[in-house]
Parts: sequence; structure tokens; C-alpha cells
Amino acid sequence: MKYMLMLYEPEGAYEGEAGQKTLAEIIAQHMKLAEDLVAAGVEFSGEELQPTREARTVRTDAAGAKTVHDGPFAETREHLGGYYVIDVADLEAATAWARRVPIIPGGKVEVRPVVAH
Repeated sequence: MKYMLMLYEPEGAYEGEAGQKTLAEIIAQHMKLAEDLVAAGVEFSGEELQPTREARTVRTDAAGAKTVHDGPFAETREHLGGYYVIDVADLEAATAWARRVPIIPGGKVEVRPVVAH
């Protein structure tokens, strides 16, 4: 079954010289996680996302009219910074992999099953 692991971190966590150093360390840890997924035979994909300032949201109102808004719709200090989609046996296995995802303090990883059609 497929699961999406969504990585949420504080907006601006990688800004400045210290942030760039932290980012390089986190990326190295993601590369190691990818190696571990391959070694375990887990099919996966994933990408880093651009900052929220690059996002747009298309909102549909009750009448069906669509409006475009800059940025993400959610009002939060965190942003969805990237994701993995993994194919594992069950939620427990997906959660075990989510616990291994590199993330800065204060970040979180949401685990959600993908609907199979």
C-alpha cells in the first residue's frame, strides 16, 4: 500500500548562513534515507518543494466560483517543504519509515494512506 509522508517545517528554517549549513546536513541525511529505502526494497519517490511564496491556491466558493490566491491556503507558520511516497505493507511500516525522515526540531512528518483506485 502507498503512503505519503509529508514534511512540515517552520517557514524560513533554512535562511541565513546557519540555515544553509543545517540544510546541507539535512539533505545529506535525506540521501542516506534514500539509500536505506533502496536497500530495504521499498519503492518510493519524493521531492523538495519551493517556499510558500512561490505557491498559489485555487479556492472554490459555495457557488462554484474559483478564485486564485497567492501562497498556501492554510494560515500557519509551518509549510509543506517536501514529501515522500512510499509503498510498504501497512501503516505501521509507513510510520516506522516516517520516524527516520530527517527533519529539524519543531518539524513533523504526517503519514497518510494514498487512496488506491
